[in-house]
Amino acid sequence: MIDVKFLGHVISHEGISVDPSKVESVLRWERPKNITEIRSLLGLVGYYHQFVENFSRIAMPLTKLTRKNVKFIWDDDCEVAFIELKRRLTIAPVLTVPNSNEPYVVYTDASGSGLGYVLM
Repeated sequence: MIDVKFLGHVISHEGISVDPSKVESVLRWERPKNITEIRSLLGLVGYYHQFVENFSRIAMPLTKLTRKNVKFIWDDDCEVAFIELKRRLTIAPVLTVPNSNEPYVVYTDASGSGLGYVLM
């Protein structure tokens, strides 16, 4: 079976996965030093949010740094989020099409800082 790279994804008979070259880009990314670099990082990893369970929760310390009138202070929470997002992209699952012959179950969760869902 042929794998096709398309818009940063690899499409195969197994499903859709993150293009390994994009994962390599994220792994080489150095710690952001300003808001512009945070936005660039969040733009890249955010494109793959559907592959990272709890993406919004993990990215929250970095996202907070992009808010207006917030001083850029890289703390331990930011470092943990940065490392964890990189790690999660290296173990990202292959997303598959649901089997239409089976019943669908949707799980949802939300809090004051994020929301999530999964189709099983």
